[in-house]
Amino acid sequence: MATSADTSFGPGKVAASAAPAVRVRDPRLDFYRGIAMFIILMAHTPGNFFTSWIPARWGFSDATEMFVFCSGMASAIAFGRTYDRAGWMLGTARVGYRVWQVYWAHIGLFFAILALTIALTEWGIGTRNYWQQLALHPVLMESERWETWDTLLGLMTLRYVPNYFDILPMYMVILAMMPVIMLLARVHIGLVALMVIGFWIMAQSAFWETIGRPDMAWQFGAIPWREDRVWFFNPFGWQLAFFTGFAFMRGWLPAPPVKAWLIGLALLVVLANIPFSNIGVRELGFEWARDWRSDYNGLINKTDFGILRYTQFLALAYLGYVVAGEGGKRLIATGTGALGAAWNGFVGLVTKVGQQSLAVFLFSMFFARVMGFMLDVMGRSTWNVVLVNLVGATMLIIVAFAVAWFKGQPWRKPAK
Repeated sequence: MATSADTSFGPGKVAASAAPAVRVRDPRLDFYRGIAMFIILMAHTPGNFFTSWIPARWGFSDATEMFVFCSGMASAIAFGRTYDRAGWMLGTARVGYRVWQVYWAHIGLFFAILALTIALTEWGIGTRNYWQQLALHPVLMESERWETWDTLLGLMTLRYVPNYFDILPMYMVILAMMPVIMLLARVHIGLVALMVIGFWIMAQSAFWETIGRPDMAWQFGAIPWREDRVWFFNPFGWQLAFFTGFAFMRGWLPAPPVKAWLIGLALLVVLANIPFSNIGVRELGFEWARDWRSDYNGLINKTDFGILRYTQFLALAYLGYVVAGEGGKRLIATGTGALGAAWNGFVGLVTKVGQQSLAVFLFSMFFARVMGFMLDVMGRSTWNVVLVNLVGATMLIIVAFAVAWFKGQPWRKPAK
């Protein structure tokens, strides 16, 4: 998943950022981001046993790291090129426009899912209260602690961010950091590293609690009437994954060499995570690992993006980089037989999903609730779960192709 660029910006070379480090889209980016989209759909479907095989069950990191890291890479291509070509002001304007788009996508997704859960619950179609399942009751009813109008105002100002709706607000804040990053890069690339690492440290609530200063941790409140609830994805922590991908694609970090000892080290890190994973603790019975997770939760904390999550993800990313081959050459079959055609077709479908990640992500978050409802009604037998997951995967592919078709604006082409 790393960049195809093999050069980096060293001290005294920052001025070279005027020339784009990457001129073509890296096929590995869209392929792995597409994989993340399918995992995200499965992970958000209630009662889906397919989640037993996603990365999050076997280690500390999961599809969120893939999504954020690849989003950083894609942003380096899309926005970095604008900064290079049009300058800082227009580059920042384009970033602001993207934040505006993501904001309304977030608001639209919230109300779409709210309407869906109300319909499924009030019409008596499903088997449970679906809007309470997502803790959306503050929007629908008042209490001594909140009023509906204040909750809606909190939604619009990102002070009310329920757990299911937290990744897009995190993405918006990280995008808003990009103009500062690009400005610092003009001075010295070391300032970029200083800012990224500094922000990550400030987000580590476990560290600040350890030294007796929990008030120092940088966090955003998720519920106005509860001081103990913060955004599930702290953008000040997760920007480390985003700007790592950004730096690789910009050429600020060199592509890692393919060495046997590095492959062995990455495999060791990934395998060493298994005893501490959900599978290791719950299925394999490593009780000592359960105690370790409790004692050192700050190192694997998902909200603040603990350092061991980052370490394991880098190991997985390196293995993915090695498997894909230089420039992603192994993602394209060299044979002409049925197997090669099948592989090409699979890669093409996954890549198409990765190319339309925002639209596919929005749809997957909505359709995951539909899939959960389908399983509630049909029952969670093995074949029912397989069928529902196949339907979900097919829908993601259809949405990706449909969005690509609309983006192509075929109505503007001359009639044949």
